Amino acid sequence: MRLLDRDLDAVLFDLDGTLVDSAPDLVAAMQRLCRELDQAAPDAAAVRSVVSKGGRAMLRRGLPHLDEQRYDELLPRFLDIYAADIAALSRPFDGVDDLIAAIEGRGARWGVVTNKPGWLARPLMDRLGWSQRCAALVSGDCLSVRKPDPAPVLRACELAGVAPARCAYVGDDLRDIEAGRAAGLYTVAAAWGYLDGEDPRAWSADWVAGSARSLQHAFALQAA
Repeated sequence: MRLLDRDLDAVLFDLDGTLVDSAPDLVAAMQRLCRELDQAAPDAAAVRSVVSKGGRAMLRRGLPHLDEQRYDELLPRFLDIYAADIAALSRPFDGVDDLIAAIEGRGARWGVVTNKPGWLARPLMDRLGWSQRCAALVSGDCLSVRKPDPAPVLRACELAGVAPARCAYVGDDLRDIEAGRAAGLYTVAAAWGYLDGEDPRAWSADWVAGSARSLQHAFALQAA
């Protein structure tokens, strides 16, 4: 399998905003939390744009008038609401299912490195039917550090049995590119993700992909 001029044995992905459009379920959880608090409905577009930056970032956008201590207090409830119906509306981004099938069809491996905690990442992967197919799932609580530290990416390479130099990492946040680059992987910025107005071309990724389908072509995974 090739990406442009590099031979690859595996592709690792970020989860939210790269493989999965999970924003609809997270926005719905934020809307329910606001109702519980008797607060105005959140700006759905503003919450969506920071999904890749984590729960506190979403709380800051959905409830912008609160202080940091209150966000810490509300985070567990927000995540519990989300977990209760974690895949009601979440779906793979366009072309992702075909991309994964093509990687598998060429005998290569794929995996996920996410800052999402395992108690949320694993059920989401299960609901999407991916848990038994991926070669590695490294969640945000697997190690003592998270992205942009390279350790989770390196751990995923170890679990998948691949050398970092023969692996690519795809993500929609600067932290993904920083982690992948520091781990020695070929890095791909997913320009279809939750960018919050950022320009992925400024992240110094090895390549910026406009869609999962363009990735499939770059990996030379077109149907034979």
